[in-house]
Amino acid sequence: MEKFIKGLELSRLFYLEAVQPIINEKFPQLTYSAALLGQGSDVLGFDTSQSMDHDWGPRLLLFLSETDFSLYEVEIDKVLKHELPMTFLGYPTNFGLHADGTTVMAEAENTLVNHRIKIHTVETYFKSILNFDPTNEIQPADWVGIPQNNLLMLTAGSVFHDGLGKIVPLRKKLEYYPLDVWLYILAAQWQRISQEEHFMGRCGQVADDLGSRIIAAQLVRDIMCLCFMMERKYYPYSKWFGSAFAQLKCSRQLLPILLKVMSAGSWQERQDHLCVAYEFIAAMHNSLRITEKLPAKVSQFHKRPFMVIHAEEFACVIRDQIKDEQVLALPKNLGAFDQFINSTDALNYLEKIKSVF
Repeated sequence: MEKFIKGLELSRLFYLEAVQPIINEKFPQLTYSAALLGQGSDVLGFDTSQSMDHDWGPRLLLFLSETDFSLYEVEIDKVLKHELPMTFLGYPTNFGLHADGTTVMAEAENTLVNHRIKIHTVETYFKSILNFDPTNEIQPADWVGIPQNNLLMLTAGSVFHDGLGKIVPLRKKLEYYPLDVWLYILAAQWQRISQEEHFMGRCGQVADDLGSRIIAAQLVRDIMCLCFMMERKYYPYSKWFGSAFAQLKCSRQLLPILLKVMSAGSWQERQDHLCVAYEFIAAMHNSLRITEKLPAKVSQFHKRPFMVIHAEEFACVIRDQIKDEQVLALPKNLGAFDQFINSTDALNYLEKIKSVF
């Protein structure tokens, strides 16, 4: 096998050099789109050679119109099985299954290629990830009812060809939250910080070092989520959360501070580093100029010996900027889906709990 290359680049070349010529020759009148979207470390650009052991390899999505899907899906799949090369750039184009249901590159047992070129319509594929149809007007409840990782799945990756002219506009439409929805989730995130910023020290004060560390870790994650939001970037699921954070503009200064919070040996030391982080994100907020300028300086939590940024004040003034009546009607401080739910099962089975909204 050849030297490892990023999966997104492998799939791009696979489309251009192997798949496109077959489609153009066998189905010259077909209008279609091709992309690599959805699940996978390769879609996010975080894949390494370790990623090759499952759900990785020469693969992509083909999108057809509703009419062409019903007419050609089976035939295209059959043609690709017969016409695709057995390997591409040294990688098998044939796939088998692990016991857990994930796919793995495998040598073909016959002349047919069990490929990973999945054929969809644009509407059904996007709806399967979002649990709503984004070709219609997207309502505020739709925006907040979907995990950020799902939105990232459709806006990361790459479009290799958009003959249908649908995928590129949809990705632009989903690029980030509308203004008032953004303000709503920003306010909710500041509120999350406000609810626990004084707990870290209180746990430490009663000699609950483990509890203090747990709350500090939660605060670090909430700060990181807030930074994604302030830079208007969707964040991925936990495996790539830190890697994606390291790509934010703020991470060069903030990442070392947060690492000090995590490694601190006492609650007082943790508080010192959290205070630096609080003042940093307060300054970030002021730089957005979405509200009046707020104090970017920590102060005492009532008369207790805990220093906080009083994040609830940020939440309050941000909420005051919201104008959209539908956004204002959303539950106060609840935020978007993954601001109040972190169950992996819930995040992966949206259709089962859509009734929440």
